[in-house]
Amino acid sequence: MKIGIISDTHGYFHPELCSFFEKCDEIWHAGDIGSMEVLEELQLIAPVRAVYGNCDDWDIREHTTESLVFPCEGHKVALMHIVGNGNFYSTPALDLIQTEHPTIFVAGHSHILKVMNDTRNHLMFINPGSASRFGHHTHLTFMRLDINGTELSNLEVYDELK
Repeated sequence: MKIGIISDTHGYFHPELCSFFEKCDEIWHAGDIGSMEVLEELQLIAPVRAVYGNCDDWDIREHTTESLVFPCEGHKVALMHIVGNGNFYSTPALDLIQTEHPTIFVAGHSHILKVMNDTRNHLMFINPGSASRFGHHTHLTFMRLDINGTELSNLEVYDELK
């Protein structure tokens, strides 16, 4: 499966999202979506799995959850907005790790792109950064990767100076 991964759009739908995600089987959004229009536009590209973030309003929260755990190929995936940085985790994220044992954990919130192998918790930590023009980050980023069984490959990052 080819997966598009995005977070912290804050209501902004980047013009390159359609072409970058066009061959994706799914898109995962790790919160701070910002508007239902962003979700609707993403759903025109591929099926979307999304969680809400701390800046999302009640309309978005009505259509999403705080966390999401699901299987994908040979992995168990967790999505949550406020997680930590892969070295340290928020209490809710750590609770989710200890009860669900995900092998991929996708986070948002920091606006900082980070992909790391967390050997302590036996998972791949992924934060796609921020796909928004708004916020303290200097680079606008989103990513895609392939999942085949338990193998993760072909990680590609869209990176634009904000």
